[in-house]
Amino acid sequence: MILAQRLGSRILSADSRLVYREFDIGTAKPSKTEQALVPHHLIDICEPTEIMTLADYQEQAQGLIEQAEKQTLLVGGTGLYIKSIVRGMKIPKVAPNYELRSHLESIGQMQAYQMLQQVDAIAAEKIHSHDSVRTLRALEVYYITGIPISQQQGENPPSYPIIQIGLDCDPQHLIQRIAQRTKKMIQDGFVEEVNYLSQKYGKDLPLLNTLGYQEIKQYLAGEISLEVAEELITLHTRQFAKRQRTWFRAIPEIQWFDITSDNLVDDIWQHLETFNYNR
Repeated sequence: MILAQRLGSRILSADSRLVYREFDIGTAKPSKTEQALVPHHLIDICEPTEIMTLADYQEQAQGLIEQAEKQTLLVGGTGLYIKSIVRGMKIPKVAPNYELRSHLESIGQMQAYQMLQQVDAIAAEKIHSHDSVRTLRALEVYYITGIPISQQQGENPPSYPIIQIGLDCDPQHLIQRIAQRTKKMIQDGFVEEVNYLSQKYGKDLPLLNTLGYQEIKQYLAGEISLEVAEELITLHTRQFAKRQRTWFRAIPEIQWFDITSDNLVDDIWQHLETFNYNR
């Protein structure tokens, strides 16, 4: 926020859950006050019952970046959202087809993977035989478009300069922050938010099965206590953060900064000033 104000830039969210309206507390969505201080985009742009595909996100984000007169900060932790922009991923514009997915799931992963090997051997070579998510997606794209997903993928990197910055800290400090954040979410009315959303959209809404919401939903169903729900949210968030860290640490272009530094903003600012924008 401070960096955006200093740059006079706007913020583009790169979070796959912030795009949905009414999912606020459990996603740590920036408050209306925070959004008023710096222009935020790609927040609250979908109804919870709608589907925001990666291709949809990329199209909207790229459009906003091209329209920007100043620097734009792409902020968030959804790795594929960020990769789709900085690498210019070519993404098949195929929305999820749940009826087709249900059918493919019913035949089992082993047979589904064998089917993929027959219709798209190139994609199958890049997908682990136990990776059901990517296997189903590849088959879904093939059966809907008639074209193998491997022929529809690739990259077309943007021509504008990109600076990638990562924020990190000592693992113990991160564990403390996650525990504090979880406790604050509950104090701020997370249980009430999940109860409201469950009643309005039904307990089977897919978004209610995501991190944090699912555990509170279990509490509301009487399956676990609130104390256990809080512990599970903290544990699952730690596991998710570890996967995120592994993903982003594998990207050599990212320059890392310690969030506990007293000079964090100044350190980042100095890095920006030394960046070669003609590279």
